[in-house]
Amino acid sequence: MTGQKKSGPLTERVHGVAMLQQLGPGLITGAADDDPSGIATYSQAGAQSGFNLLWTMVLTFPLMVSIQMISAQIGRVTGHGLARNMGDVLPRPWVKILVALLFLANTVNVGADLAAMGEAARLATGITKDGIGQHAFTIFFALFSLGLQLFIPYRRYARFLTVLTLSLLAYVAIVFMVPLPWTEIGAGLVGMHPGLNEDAAMLIVAIFGTTISPYLFFWQSAQEVEEVEQKNARRPLIDAPRQARSAFARIRLDTIAGMLVSNLIALAIIISTAATLHAAGKTNIQTAADAAVALEPIAGHFAFMLFAVGIIGTGLLAIPVLAGSAAYAVGESLGWKTGLDNMPWQARGFYGVIGAAVILGLGIDYSPIDPIKALVWSAVLNGVIAVPIMAAMMMVASSKKKMGQFRVGWLLGGLGWTTAAMMAAATITMIYVSL
Repeated sequence: MTGQKKSGPLTERVHGVAMLQQLGPGLITGAADDDPSGIATYSQAGAQSGFNLLWTMVLTFPLMVSIQMISAQIGRVTGHGLARNMGDVLPRPWVKILVALLFLANTVNVGADLAAMGEAARLATGITKDGIGQHAFTIFFALFSLGLQLFIPYRRYARFLTVLTLSLLAYVAIVFMVPLPWTEIGAGLVGMHPGLNEDAAMLIVAIFGTTISPYLFFWQSAQEVEEVEQKNARRPLIDAPRQARSAFARIRLDTIAGMLVSNLIALAIIISTAATLHAAGKTNIQTAADAAVALEPIAGHFAFMLFAVGIIGTGLLAIPVLAGSAAYAVGESLGWKTGLDNMPWQARGFYGVIGAAVILGLGIDYSPIDPIKALVWSAVLNGVIAVPIMAAMMMVASSKKKMGQFRVGWLLGGLGWTTAAMMAAATITMIYVSL
């Protein structure tokens, strides 16, 4: 009994070497935000607008941190994921509609990511564009990712996902390989640039949509629940308030680190494509693979290979997050057993959703659907459903019944509501511009 009491608070302290060991759900969530579809958006921003949209990364950083921290705290305090908690503050039919839209958006995103990975692998290996090579790579990545989710215990799988975040350094490396106009970069970071045109306005909406995505809320909240279930010393904070101080310190460190990684990588992508593609007049970049191809003659073959490897690495990282977050949302809303630490036969419905998301996403690679249009519609869906999901999250986070003494304070709560309001404005702007 004494040993158990000692192990409780110590499991979440954040000092020295142990600090690095605490990085998990937040770091993986942040890294997964820079998936191939996100890379395509950031590449297009840099290629089309140069350094002019760098300020969006400065603006979104505190918003990302706040909303992801809130989602993590909900999971850690209540011991349940977002969908179950939202079901207690919203009518069940509404929650099911939101979950269905999340599954649709995630599935389309999975398909687009798989197609980008297949194209990147084909380009990196030099296989001629006859379609066969790309489809073969896409199928391999789909089955490989699905196999990891089905048969590797979460504790080992989480470490694998953390290692994959190193692939994101490929984009940072490119920044150091090309000369940079720091004056223009500084002006872009603070928003000192000419008036925005219609294309730039659409890019801003796209950047917001791909940076603050609903699937990340569900994932990080669910992973906090997984962390509680895996460690006997940890309990939901509503039942074990003495663990709150160390738990919140860990969540802050983990979330800030993850979102910082996400935004720094996004900045590196925009800067590298602005300094190479935009400077060379190549402004029509629609996919991550397009960016890799256009980058090769300007920044060299090594930079091209780094870019291609980064696409594959981030895709392998993002697909489990996309499919897994959909499975958590569906499972929690229907009362199923959920959790990546279970084997497939222990949580059949949960893993069935993961399999369906990957297989249906794979089908996009063989369908006549334009991958770029698929990404656009995925971004639209994410932008639309993010608003009611964040509103529901804030209702849960400020509920004394759900959170007890751990209701969000005025600063974090204010940032959370501000994020929801800005996403609502982005959605309205998107609809207005498209009319």
